Amino acid sequence: MTNVKLAVVFYSMGGTNYQLAKWAEEAAKEAGAEVRVLKVQELAPESVIQGNAAWKATVENTKAVPVATGEDIEWADAIIFSVPTRFGNMPSQMKQFLDTQGGLWATGKTVNKVVSAMTSAQNPHGGQEATLLSLYTSMMHWGAIIATPGYTDPVIFGAGGNPYGTSVTVGQDGKMIEDVQAAVKHQAKRTVNVAEWVKKGN
Repeated sequence: MTNVKLAVVFYSMGGTNYQLAKWAEEAAKEAGAEVRVLKVQELAPESVIQGNAAWKATVENTKAVPVATGEDIEWADAIIFSVPTRFGNMPSQMKQFLDTQGGLWATGKTVNKVVSAMTSAQNPHGGQEATLLSLYTSMMHWGAIIATPGYTDPVIFGAGGNPYGTSVTVGQDGKMIEDVQAAVKHQAKRTVNVAEWVKKGN
């Protein structure tokens, strides 16, 4: 296969989306892709982070993960975004990252990137689908090619059946309720496959 370059760009407060990103990385590498796992810049005040044990632990656990830049977007043939939901929208940290890519967009460097997205929330109807759609709206402006999982594999149903992208409910204990690992891996491989077709076509 052509060597697809995949950027997995996440924001994670409690660790869920970091885990989704790592599963996506694993599957994409199995599919032969070159992968960069990247976090977006944290914008919350340090005092707020320090006051939340789970958040503090995630910051510590992701310390070695590079912060995503425009260069990573330019490098990538495909991008998988993974974000928690914030009132049915993507978190401000991810929005800030997307909003600062105007230079790339203006020079046509976001065109034909193959993109897909994943999300999490504290309840099944806590805005998961709306969050993915909000992210995809920005991607339409980028001229990207959106590769959703749809219902292309039975594992989608096992993970709750979200055709827009894998989404998971996180309980009060911080643990994932649905078993979404297989769905994440399918979505990652599908994203790489579509990127391969686009790359060959070009």
